[in-house]
Amino acid sequence: MQNEHMVKVLNILDETYPDAKCGLNYTTAYELLVATILSAQCTDIRVNKVTARLFSKANTPDEILELGIDELKDEIKECGLFNNKSKNIISMSQDLVSKYKGQVPETQKELVKLGGVGRKTANVVLSNAFDVPAIAVDTHVFRVANRIGLASAKNVDQTEKQLMENLPKDWWSHGHHLIIHHGRNICTARKPKCDICPVYELCEFVNKKKH
Repeated sequence: MQNEHMVKVLNILDETYPDAKCGLNYTTAYELLVATILSAQCTDIRVNKVTARLFSKANTPDEILELGIDELKDEIKECGLFNNKSKNIISMSQDLVSKYKGQVPETQKELVKLGGVGRKTANVVLSNAFDVPAIAVDTHVFRVANRIGLASAKNVDQTEKQLMENLPKDWWSHGHHLIIHHGRNICTARKPKCDICPVYELCEFVNKKKH
C-alpha cells in the first residue's frame, strides 16, 4: 500500500475514532510505565481499576520499592501474570533509582535498558508521556496493520519498522491509537466486522479474499 493510500486509511479511521487516545490512566511518566507493564494480556479497564488503588499507596520508584514485591503482587494480581509483572516493575524501579535518580528517561535507547521494558512499552511512554513520535506495536496493531495492508511483516519489530517507513512521522503516535481502537472495535481477531468496517474498500485482507 502506497503512503498516500495509508494516509487515506488513517484519515478514515480518524473520522471514525475522533477520541482515540491511550486508554490507561496516569499522571506521570512513571505511572504510565507501570500501567503499561500491567497491561500485557489485560484490559485497560482492569489495569485502571488496579492502578487507581495501587497509585494511591505508591506511585514513585522509591514508594514501589518500599512497598515490596509481596505486597505489590497482592495489589496487581487482578491483572494476571502478576509474578512476572511484579518482578519487572521492581527491576524497572530499581534501575530508575540507581541509574536515573528516579526519573524516567525520555529516549527509547535508555528506556529499553530498564528491567522489564521492551520496545512496545518504551514507545507507549515516549508517545504519551513525552509527546515523542513513536509507534507501539501491540497485538492489535500487529494484527490490524498487517491485515488491512499498512504493513506486511512477520513480527512486531518488522511491523514497527515498516509503519515508521510507510507513515509520515506526524501520524506515528496518533496512528497507532487509531489502529488499536479499530482492532478492539471492528477489526477483531476472530470474526472481524467487515460489514461495518469504514475502510472495507481499502482493505488488502478483503481484496485478497475477493480474488
